[in-house]
Amino acid sequence: MNEPRIERVIAIAERLIETLAGDIAALEAGEPRRMRSIEPQFQQLTVQYAREAASLNADFVRKHAPAPLYAKLKAVTKRLQEMLLQHARLLTRIKNASEGMIRAIAEEVDRRRIAARPYAPKGAYASKPAAMIYNSVV
Repeated sequence: MNEPRIERVIAIAERLIETLAGDIAALEAGEPRRMRSIEPQFQQLTVQYAREAASLNADFVRKHAPAPLYAKLKAVTKRLQEMLLQHARLLTRIKNASEGMIRAIAEEVDRRRIAARPYAPKGAYASKPAAMIYNSVV
């Protein structure tokens, strides 16, 4: 039956949860260098989880898996989704903060250079320089 597969999915999900929890702790501590989700082993584990989870037939598992095993699978899956959401929120916050700092630095540099900027042929200021790493599309 699918019991060994279900147990494998649960084991992989628990390892992913453990790694994500470590990443979240590292981000909250302000130490992103400790993140393990960027390591190749984590990426391989993620692919393996996707493959194993896709191989399970949800209706078959719901109907034929032992109740405790199915309940554990649901609980682990829910916890993994929660951890992924929390991880994504933290990464988004850090990205927004770092982009905000880059934007603020670029504006300050521009403000300080405005007095030294030459006039364009039509009497207006020449085009405003922009930071190379700031992408206004994002």
